[in-house]
Amino acid sequence: MKIKASKTHLFTLLLLSFFITQISAQPFTNFRNFTDMKQITSIHTGNSGIWAATNGGGFFYNTSDNSFTTLHKTDGLNGIKLTAVTIDNSGKIWFGSENGVIDVYNPSNNSTSSILDIYNSGRSSKSINQLSITGDTVIVATDFGISLINANSLLFLDTFFKFGSFTSNIQVNSIFNNGLIYAATISGIAIQKSGAVNLSAPESWDVFTNANGLPSNTINKIVSYKSKLYAATNSGLAQFDGTSWSTILSEFSGKVVKDLLVVQDSLFILSQNTISAYDGNQAFSRFTSSVNLNTLGYSSTLGLLSGSDKGMVNIYSNSSSNIFPNGPAANQFPSMVVDNDGNLWSASGRDVTGVGFYKYDGSTWTIFDNSNTNTLPSNSYHVAYASPNNVKYFGNWGRGFVEVKDNSITNYDVNNTGLVGIESDPNFLVISGFGVDSKNNIWILNYWPADKNTLNVLTSTGTWFHFNIPSENNLILQKHFNLVVDQNDTKWFSSTDSKKAGLYFFNENSTLSNLSDDISGYISNADGLNSNAISAIALDNRGELWVGSSFGVNIISNLSAITSSTSNLTLSSVFSLRQQSINCIAVDPLNQKWIGTNQGLLLVNSDGSKLLTTLNSSNSALLSDIITSITIKENTGEVFVGTDNGLTSFFTTAVKPASQFSKLFTYPSPFVIGDGSSELIIDGLIKNSQIKILNVSGKLLREFSSPGGRISSWDGKDQSGKFVSSGVYLIVAYDKDGNNITTGKVAVLRK
Repeated sequence: MKIKASKTHLFTLLLLSFFITQISAQPFTNFRNFTDMKQITSIHTGNSGIWAATNGGGFFYNTSDNSFTTLHKTDGLNGIKLTAVTIDNSGKIWFGSENGVIDVYNPSNNSTSSILDIYNSGRSSKSINQLSITGDTVIVATDFGISLINANSLLFLDTFFKFGSFTSNIQVNSIFNNGLIYAATISGIAIQKSGAVNLSAPESWDVFTNANGLPSNTINKIVSYKSKLYAATNSGLAQFDGTSWSTILSEFSGKVVKDLLVVQDSLFILSQNTISAYDGNQAFSRFTSSVNLNTLGYSSTLGLLSGSDKGMVNIYSNSSSNIFPNGPAANQFPSMVVDNDGNLWSASGRDVTGVGFYKYDGSTWTIFDNSNTNTLPSNSYHVAYASPNNVKYFGNWGRGFVEVKDNSITNYDVNNTGLVGIESDPNFLVISGFGVDSKNNIWILNYWPADKNTLNVLTSTGTWFHFNIPSENNLILQKHFNLVVDQNDTKWFSSTDSKKAGLYFFNENSTLSNLSDDISGYISNADGLNSNAISAIALDNRGELWVGSSFGVNIISNLSAITSSTSNLTLSSVFSLRQQSINCIAVDPLNQKWIGTNQGLLLVNSDGSKLLTTLNSSNSALLSDIITSITIKENTGEVFVGTDNGLTSFFTTAVKPASQFSKLFTYPSPFVIGDGSSELIIDGLIKNSQIKILNVSGKLLREFSSPGGRISSWDGKDQSGKFVSSGVYLIVAYDKDGNNITTGKVAVLRK
């Protein structure tokens, strides 16, 4: 198989790059964030419910009606992985985050202000570990000391970096204030000296370490109980007599005490994953959890609570269900698909990071894992695929794959498929890709087949065939990914195995049982690929193959050359993406390409000659710059972007065209023009519609072609580039042959 290298895209982009670097006027609307909020780091009780800081944003649980209010980046938060929450005296909610952002949410007007001083600092460690309120001052425990912020102006009052003989910029885990500030640090306890005013001076602090009786220098919490001070440490519980500290309650010796909470006459102690109640004489175990408990809280309605990695635990409730908002099972989206019904499906991860797979139907998330679905052998589902006939497939890291058809789940493994697992353990079967051919056969990619049968197919009649790919040179290769079946039924996939990394193709010539006519091949950087480290493969709407790697994107066209001896494959490179490390590629109904990288999300036009948009966590609602997967709901134009911090979706005008004209919908109405800030949306178009704008007298004012999808737009200008006058205008849409036509109208107001 000959491969013809092409430089078309390079020259085109070299020329255009002088004039076009980014077109940002793409109409993206209705951004939404979706995160797992089970991992609770801090809780604070309000008047009518409980506020929680989580690894995926914040939420409020209304104890009277069991409803939730969630806060994400799309709601104004700049922090994502939240670490602290408190309520000031005016009712504003303060959130601290892992990256130093402090968000202040005002429930009275649903507004959020962000304090970015710490986030924007050059510090390597910026986490906000606790927030506490004293009058109009917010005391902030951070990874580098203590800061004071005015709760009204949101301005910093002071920051203390040095406490006595402790080293500067020490991590402060929490603060207790009874007129004097007590700091729980990773080097011991610092206590403000009585009468000390200049707390920036190290001599204003007394410090205590294990040399003063503390069982550990890592202090997690300090509280006052029955006129005595108690400290939770990484090696037990300590009590202060006013001069020195001593270890008490031997049952906690050597154990990490995470949190302390005083409720009425009891001191509650969270150690490991057990909660005990101390009455001043002895401690009684009240609750032991199988999940990781992080913090304690108390509600007059619910009683004692604990924030855990699996939601908020109501200690005194008889319910086995924890409290958290509906959402995905994790903030991991390594592979996503949209099925024919518009449902979003996502895998979760490999090995212990996997938590099953999840489905979003537009309003509710449903989780499938081996705790609620007994047919699932493990939770390590790392790749998702939806076939044209609406069957879903999920590849497992070690236990084969499952098929989800209607409401039935079928498991496939080494026992019922003839597939063989990895070389060191043939029963450990990793499935890393799926594809369907024109005969509705499902092709299965084996990540590391000990029997060298990389490709396997289950026919529509239920028969298995297994293929050793000749171009793999009889090697046992691993790290097979990115299976795609093209319009000629050629199977494309990659391997990053150092023995022979690159791009592979295979075509059985429509004869599954006849191996003699099979075609296979291998393409590498020696043939013009930018890199052998291939990370993404996508087939576009023109039948061209887009291949992403650690050094940008290649386009392979003329794919029919695989089965034809009269032509060659054409290989080109997308110049504008040459410096990008590609994670994923998705194709929208306009044949535009969405490119996921570690620096954000890129949108290029159909042939890659124009970079249309760059979205990242700084200029959009994306939760991270590390894009792990992309999928598109073609009937609505909704783009789903998976990151390592959660999922973001938004709507575009790249919508699948209607099969036939019915009625045109135009908005906004009236259409106000004059400053060029808005466009009229024209919805209801068929593929490659032609559009004419006429006045009521029938005079043609503007004529243009749609981008190709269901939606186009008009900027309110005539053919000469001038805004039209106020009035009513007719919109005529028709196909390229003039056989199908539909009309609409719009009222235009010119400023």
